Amino acid sequence: MPFRQIDCFKAYDVRGRLGSELDTDVAYRVGRAFAQLRGAREVIVGRDSRATSPELAAALIRGLIEGGANVRDLGLAGTEEMYFATAHYGADGGIEVTASHNPIDYNGMKLVGPGAAPLDPETEFADLAALARSGAFTAAEPGRAADFPEARAAYARAVVDFVDIAALCPMTVLVNAGNGTAGPTFDAIAAELEARGAPLRFIRINHDPDSSFPNGIPNPLLPENQPMTADAVRAHGADLGVAWDGDFDRCFFFDAQGDFIPGEYIVGLLAAAFLEKHPGERIVHDPRVVLNTRAMIAEAGGEAIQARTGHAFVKGAMRQSGAIYGGEMSAHHYFRDFAYADSGMIPWLLVVELICRKGQSLGELLAQRIAAYPSSGEINFRLTDPDASIARVLAHFAPQASKRDDTDGISLEFPEWRFNLRRSNTEPVVRLNVESAGDAALVTARAAEIGVMLTGV
Repeated sequence: MPFRQIDCFKAYDVRGRLGSELDTDVAYRVGRAFAQLRGAREVIVGRDSRATSPELAAALIRGLIEGGANVRDLGLAGTEEMYFATAHYGADGGIEVTASHNPIDYNGMKLVGPGAAPLDPETEFADLAALARSGAFTAAEPGRAADFPEARAAYARAVVDFVDIAALCPMTVLVNAGNGTAGPTFDAIAAELEARGAPLRFIRINHDPDSSFPNGIPNPLLPENQPMTADAVRAHGADLGVAWDGDFDRCFFFDAQGDFIPGEYIVGLLAAAFLEKHPGERIVHDPRVVLNTRAMIAEAGGEAIQARTGHAFVKGAMRQSGAIYGGEMSAHHYFRDFAYADSGMIPWLLVVELICRKGQSLGELLAQRIAAYPSSGEINFRLTDPDASIARVLAHFAPQASKRDDTDGISLEFPEWRFNLRRSNTEPVVRLNVESAGDAALVTARAAEIGVMLTGV
């Protein structure tokens, strides 16, 4: 039987408002469709800490089982734990029930195939959405479900393997789980670090999962959510602050002064760190803010590869090129040796190791880079007529541009600055990023000018 809820199928994952766009019937249908189309015999399932995630996961698992799949249930786990278990244990696919950083009345699902490879948006995911909508399921011999708690210990070992314990120095790291899913998983990683003798001290805030999100939806990218971590870093005299979003596939950094570090500078920093150990490797980046990243990759002797924004596209580019690392300014970081998947736990460990190796704080490591390549940060616009608004901007600036790139949205480059303007893959907004080589005042002026053109105000 066809169903009415179709808006939850986005570019490459499931995301929707509870009740009107997403419910247990949708979750069941996704499970049936996933098992049927992929011939899946074993599927990994995890879920985040949202109030509706247990019931949606139960419906999803029922669909998978009735579609013939055996399910290994991680229970409360981050998206990257699902990625890891899917690849590490050779499953036919994995699904995480999560709405990540979306509002509290949303939920969703992230889906991958064997090896934690994302589903192709144009074929595999589109076919799954069509079958889920139609409900044209075929009968199958039912599978079964079993809890899979032992996967977390294997995951924690794999994450800690990314750093050289002998290179770590005594540090105090403040971590803010935002009452999302990160807390229990972080504790497993911290225990593994302690067992290996890492000289790290951790201060935990908002650590316990709480579906009511008493401190707001865990999305540290929002400026209004940053003071809690920043103030705690300063109050405790921590050397570093780390905060995660709801399913902790993104992590955000604060230096020892409590200053928030925009994600694009972390991408450049990690790219250079990988290239120092592995000269000549390829690095994938997204097209929104690129000047510092390109410069750091070139200076370190690497090869920069640009991909569309979004995990499915970055992972695809990495797999095609064999890139050792990929990063997005939105704080997604991807690793070849982690099944080309994104992780919110590996980056902070690498940054800690880098701080110790260089003998400099995070702020000191990045101060010159931030001054050399200032950026506006992502500015979001909810517009009545996005097409007309974007057309006004292009009509004015495109004739003056020295280079245009339509990899993702529209990027226009000029001798002293550039901007990227694109529609979101997951939200009804248009996003603007402006950057320059060394001229912060120019960034501010151009961002304001383009904002007026977009809004007409």
